[in-house]
Amino acid sequence: MKKDIHPAGYRFVVFKDFSCNEAFLTRSCTATKETIVWEDGKEYPLIRLEISSKSHPFFTGKMKFIDTAGRIDKFNKKFASTKFAKS
Repeated sequence: MKKDIHPAGYRFVVFKDFSCNEAFLTRSCTATKETIVWEDGKEYPLIRLEISSKSHPFFTGKMKFIDTAGRIDKFNKKFASTKFAKS
């Protein structure tokens, strides 16, 4: 492997899909403030996922309802007081 090609923060990170409660441990340099204790008893940084290969319909073959209405309401509430909101 070539030397000095990875970022300085390259470390083990747990990615957890909260829609199906599945998690996997891999290396990443993604920044996070949350941590989780993994199966080996060690504490690792945690990245929360809404969808992964464990819950995506393409990989599972099952259609799953995702709360898009809640996302739209959250977006509208967030930008309702800005100059871009329709009057």
